[in-house]
Amino acid sequence: MKGPFAHTYSIVARDEGTGEMGAGVQSHWFSVGTAVPWALAGIGVVVTQSFTNPAFGPQGLALISEGKTPKEAVGPMIQADNGRDFRQLAMIDSQGRTHAHTGKKCVAEAGHIFGKNYSVQANMMLNDSVWGDMADAFVSSEGPLGERIMLVLEAAEAAGGDIRGRQSAAIVVVREKSTGSVWKDRLVDLRVDDHAEPLKEMRRLLRVHQAYESMDAGDAAMEKENMADSLECYSKAESLFPENEEMVFWHAVALANNGRFEESVPLFKKVFARNGNWKIIVPRLVPSELLKLDQRQVRRLIGE
Repeated sequence: MKGPFAHTYSIVARDEGTGEMGAGVQSHWFSVGTAVPWALAGIGVVVTQSFTNPAFGPQGLALISEGKTPKEAVGPMIQADNGRDFRQLAMIDSQGRTHAHTGKKCVAEAGHIFGKNYSVQANMMLNDSVWGDMADAFVSSEGPLGERIMLVLEAAEAAGGDIRGRQSAAIVVVREKSTGSVWKDRLVDLRVDDHAEPLKEMRRLLRVHQAYESMDAGDAAMEKENMADSLECYSKAESLFPENEEMVFWHAVALANNGRFEESVPLFKKVFARNGNWKIIVPRLVPSELLKLDQRQVRRLIGE
């Protein structure tokens, strides 16, 4: 029974509309995200928990890639494992097929529910309603897959969660199909390794992640000199993460680049008040045509 003692709750899931797949997990154990979830774009997602068997991750993904369904993969893996009675294992493939196993010696309360596009599983819970509430939360949720997974984890905690408390959490989401570049295939990859309130911290990180997604889209629009789209993206980023001065700065830049200089001035001033180094950056952006201001406007902004 080698592997971390990861009594926990988790979900593997697929978005029917986008085909994206992912997993979410929370545990009263350090760095649960390094041991429990395994995901490959275009293939599937595996979670291994209770007395985790890390080999289940790559083994399960390999079997799915060979054409096995999750049910066809889980059975032989469990039968070949001497610690099967202590394991929890769940899998989903790119078609949304799922299967799960809860060993008869997993610490109560323990159980799982799986269906089309999701499987939820938990062990050492405060009560036996946790995984049912998780399933209900996923089925009734809408929006991006990362957000839906977050809602499921929050539902588990609201239902009672791990009887020992909480310590770490993770969310991973991969594309429907692989791009051939691993760094492009992971759409969400967030971990909270050690925290008094890991789900609250994960909620914050997910919001920050969404803000930077909008920032990335704004950068791409700016590269194409599509200033209207860049303004929309940078504005959305600031609304998601207004306390971050970079979000405010690039929103101001986008306003200025769309001929709305007067509207941009208060935002620039707000950033300068937080960190004077942004004043140095302003004139440096003009030669690169990232900031379309004349010298009079630049002097007005930086006070020279």
